Amino acid sequence: MWSFKKLQLPSFLSSNLVVLVFIPLILLSIIACTLIGPQSSSSFVSFSSSWKWKSVGIFNSYSLRSLSSYEEQHKASSSFTSPFTNNSFHENLVVQEESIPHQPPQKEEGEEIERDESNEGEEEIDKDISNEGEEHGNNATKGVLKMYSKLERLEAILAKSRSSIREAARNGSMKSNHHDPDYVPQGPMYHNANAFHRSYLEMEKNFKVYVYEEGEPPIFHNGPCRSIYSTEGRFIHEMERGSLYRTKNPDEALVYFLPFSVVVMVQYLFVPGAHDMHAIGRTVADYVKVISERHSFWNRSRGADHFMLSCHDWGPHLTSYVPHLFNTSIRVLCNANTSEGFNPLKDVSLPEINLKTGDIKGLIGGPSPSRRSILAFFAGGLHGNIRHHLLEQWKGKDEDVLVYDKLPNDKSYETMLKNSRFCLCPSGYEVASPRIVEAIYAECIPVLISDSYVPPFSDVLNWNAFSVTIGVKDIPNIKKILMSISQSQYLRMHRRVKQVQRHFVINGSPKRFDLFHMIVHSIWLRRLNIRVQE
Repeated sequence: MWSFKKLQLPSFLSSNLVVLVFIPLILLSIIACTLIGPQSSSSFVSFSSSWKWKSVGIFNSYSLRSLSSYEEQHKASSSFTSPFTNNSFHENLVVQEESIPHQPPQKEEGEEIERDESNEGEEEIDKDISNEGEEHGNNATKGVLKMYSKLERLEAILAKSRSSIREAARNGSMKSNHHDPDYVPQGPMYHNANAFHRSYLEMEKNFKVYVYEEGEPPIFHNGPCRSIYSTEGRFIHEMERGSLYRTKNPDEALVYFLPFSVVVMVQYLFVPGAHDMHAIGRTVADYVKVISERHSFWNRSRGADHFMLSCHDWGPHLTSYVPHLFNTSIRVLCNANTSEGFNPLKDVSLPEINLKTGDIKGLIGGPSPSRRSILAFFAGGLHGNIRHHLLEQWKGKDEDVLVYDKLPNDKSYETMLKNSRFCLCPSGYEVASPRIVEAIYAECIPVLISDSYVPPFSDVLNWNAFSVTIGVKDIPNIKKILMSISQSQYLRMHRRVKQVQRHFVINGSPKRFDLFHMIVHSIWLRRLNIRVQE
C-alpha cells in the first residue's frame, strides 16, 4: 500500500537551507520597513501634516437657507481664500477611504458610561458594525475579525445621527413631531423645525467635548462674564464647570476646545499704542503647537474637529497666526464677517451680549404691541461708517424714527427699547452689535443694518420671519420700509420674536434650548458636516 512518508533531509542541508532562505527574507523585511514605515506615519505626526478632508453635506439636507447665495457663490470652486494667509480654504474635505483590516471594537476595562441613552446608541452602533463585520467575514476568510478604532466608532455614531436628521428633514411640517416635555420647536422662525429638534436631541445624546487642560489662568480657562464680551467668558466658564457635554476622556470626544480668551490676552499682552498684535498671535500659535505635540488629535484632523471662541473684534485676525486654525478649525466668533474670512459652513456666529451687571434681570419682556408708541429707535456712538450714515440721515429729523448719538439724561435706554416697535441694529467698527440681542430681550423687532454679517444660528433660525434686514444704501428709506409692514405682519413678527427669545437667554445654570445650548448645537452641526479618519 502506498503511503505518505516524512521527508528527511541530511543534517548539512538543513543548516544551509536556513542560511540560504530564511536570513535573506529577514533582511528584505527590515529594508522594506525602513523604506515604507516613515512615509505611512508622517501624515499624522507632523504639526503641519497634509490631511485631506471633505464635507459629508449635512447642511445640504437642511438649514443655511438664508445663506444660499453664499453657497451658490462658492459652489463652483469649493474654496475660500483667507485675507491673512495664502492657504486655500477647502482642500478636498474627507480623507480618502482605505480598506484596512480591523477587528471588532472591545470595551476597555474600567470604562464608564455617562448616559444611559448614549450607551444604548453605542450598543446599536456596535451591532451595526458587528453585522458588517460578519458580512465581510462570510465573503472573505472565515475566522478573521475586523477591529474598529475608537475614532471609527465615533464616526459611526455621527453617521447614525446624520441619517436621523435627514429623515426628520423630509417632514415639511413647521412643527416638530418629536415629543419633548420642555419645548417643541414650531413655526416659520425655523428653516425646518422637525430637523432642528431631531438634531438637538441627537446632540444631547451623543455630543462630547474635550477641553484641553494645558495653559494657566487668567489667559486660559478664564474669561469675562460681564461687559460686551460676556458671551465669551460665560461659555468658557460653563465648559470649565463641566456639567454639560464635557468629557475627561479625549478618546470619546467629538470636538476639542482650545480654552483661551482673546479678551484677557488683549488685557495682559497688548501694549497700548503698539502697531501690531504679534505678542497675542504668537501666544495662540504657541498654544496650538503645545497641544499638537502633547496630543495626537490636532494632527489627526489638522484641527478640523477643534474649536475656539472669541467675542473680541481681533479674534478672527489672531486665528490667522495658525493657518489651520483659520482655514480648517471651527471658529466661534462674534465678528462674523464674511468679507474677512468668516465661512458659515464651518464657522459659528456668536451673539454679542452686553451684560453690565452679569445677569439679565429686568431685561426680558416688554409692553404689548398696542402700547409701543415709537416706530424705530437707536442710540449709540459714531463707531464706523454705517452709524455715521445713519445719524447723518436721521438724528433729530423725525418724530417716529428716534436716532441719538447720546441719549438724553431724562430717558432710559431700556425703556426706549421696550416702547419701540422696531429697534435699529447698525454695525459699528465691526459687523456684530449687542443691540440685536437687546432688541430680542425687549421684544422689539430687530432691524439689521450691516454688510457681510451672518446673524447667529442662521443654520436653524429663519431671521426673515422675525427681523428686518435693510441694506446700507437703503438707510434713507428706513421709515418708508418699516411703514410698509402691515399691522398683521408686525404682530406675527412680534410673536415670533417672543418665541425665539429663549434661544438668546443667558442662564446662570444653562437650560435646554437657551443660548449656551444653541452655541453648542451650532458647533455640533459643524462637526456633523465633516468626517475625520486616521
